[in-house]
Amino acid sequence: MPYEGEYASYGPLRRVADSERVQSLLKRCQRRESDAPDQPANLIAPAPVRPSAWAPDYIIAIDGSHAEVTVENGFPGAEVSYVTVACVILDAARMRKFDSLRPVDPRDFRTLESPASIDCVIPGCNVVIDGEAGAAASMRKLVFEEFKREAMAEDCESLLDTFEVLLSHKPASAREQRCPYDDCPTQARYRPANGTVSCACSLKRPLYSTDALRFHEGMNAAGTNGAMFAEIMQVYERVWIVHILRTLEAKGWLSSLSRVAFVLDGPLALFGHPAWVSQAVSKELMRLNGAVQKATGGRDLLLLGIEKTGMFVDHFASLDLDVKTNAARFPNQAVLLPTDDYIHRNVIFSEGKEYGKDTYFGRKVFYKTKSGARLVATLPYLADDHRDLSRADVSQFPRLADAMSLMDQVVSSRYPNALVPLVSAHAEAAIPLHLGRKVLEQLAKTLMKSSHG
Repeated sequence: MPYEGEYASYGPLRRVADSERVQSLLKRCQRRESDAPDQPANLIAPAPVRPSAWAPDYIIAIDGSHAEVTVENGFPGAEVSYVTVACVILDAARMRKFDSLRPVDPRDFRTLESPASIDCVIPGCNVVIDGEAGAAASMRKLVFEEFKREAMAEDCESLLDTFEVLLSHKPASAREQRCPYDDCPTQARYRPANGTVSCACSLKRPLYSTDALRFHEGMNAAGTNGAMFAEIMQVYERVWIVHILRTLEAKGWLSSLSRVAFVLDGPLALFGHPAWVSQAVSKELMRLNGAVQKATGGRDLLLLGIEKTGMFVDHFASLDLDVKTNAARFPNQAVLLPTDDYIHRNVIFSEGKEYGKDTYFGRKVFYKTKSGARLVATLPYLADDHRDLSRADVSQFPRLADAMSLMDQVVSSRYPNALVPLVSAHAEAAIPLHLGRKVLEQLAKTLMKSSHG
C-alpha cells in the first residue's frame, strides 16, 4: 500500500501484465461461451403459472442498516456500530383505495405506514464496557442484553426467547463450539445453553446463549469490524420475522395472516458465522406454517426476500437482454424457477454441494412484473419437499401466484430491484453516510465523556 501522498508508477503494472506466470494462469481459466447451445433463448423457460387476483390488506417489510463510527476512549482504532432494524407496516388496502381517488394529499399517503425499529449500539475494536475482559466479551454481553430487551409485545416472549427456540433447533453437527474467551485455561468445547451459564474452567466467566451465533469469532481486535456488524444485523432481521410470527401465534391472531404479506430485504438466508440459524429458522417456519394453515383454512404464509444486487440480479439482467437488438427477451408476468443444476451451470460456476444447502431457508425465483421490472425473490421452504432443488415444480414454491401478484402491485418505479414497502423500511433504517456518522460520533463522544466525568 502506498504512503500518504505517494503515487504509484506504471512500472509494476507493466511488469505484472507482461509476466508469463500471470498470462499462463489467465489462459487456464475456463470461460462460459455466450454462444453455447443452451444459451440464452433455451434458458428462458417460464413456469406454467400466472399471477393470482389476491391482494394483501397489510404488508410488513423489514430492513436493517449499520454504521461504524470511531470513538475517543484513549485507545487507537476504537469503534462502535450503531445497528438499526426497521419494521414498517404498510396499509395496502388503503393504498389501493387512494390509488383509485387520485390526486390525494401527500400527507394522507404518509399515514399508510406505521414504522417501528430496533436501535442499539454494539462495541467493536478497543471498546470495553463494565470491566469486561475485552472488546469481544463486551460485544457478546451487549448482544445478549439487546436480544433480552427487545419484544414485540410486553406480555409475550422476548427476542431472546425466540432465539433460544431457534437454538433448540440447532443442527447436531454444529452444537459444540470452543469457549469464546481466548485465554480460557481449558479451551474446552461446550454446547451453548439458554440464558447465562458459567464457563467450566476455574475463571467461571459468563457464557451467553447468544454466543452460539459466534459473532466473536469474526471480531478483528486490531481494525474495523464491518463484516461482524453486518452479521449481527442480518440475524436481527431474520430472527425478528420469526419473533413476529410467534407473537401472533401467542396472541391467537394467526388467522389474520391470510391478508398479510411479509417482505425482507435480501435473500431468505444467513451467511457467515451464524449460518446455522438458517436451518433452525426453516424448521420453525414449517411448524408455524402448519399453525397458520389451521387458522386460515389451508393458506400458507406469504414471505418474500428481495435482492437488490448480486450475481442472480446480474444474471437475470443478462438473460433478459438481447445483445444484438438491445431488446428484452423475457416476457412480462413470467416467472423462471431455477433448479440447482441451472444455478451451477449459469450463475455459480461450481460442482458438488447443492447451492445454499447450509445457508438458505428458501429458494430463488426470477419474476418480470407486469410493468417490466425484473425481481429476484426468495420464497421459503414450508415443507420438506420444497428443498428438493433437483427439480422446480410450481408446488415447491408456496403461494407463488400470490407472490407474483404482490410484486406486480407494489414494485417500485423509483428504484430498480425494489418493492415499495422495502423502500419505506430502508428509509426508516438507513443512516446517512456522512452527516449521520458525524452526529453519531458526537453522541458517542458526549456520552462516553459524561460517563467518566
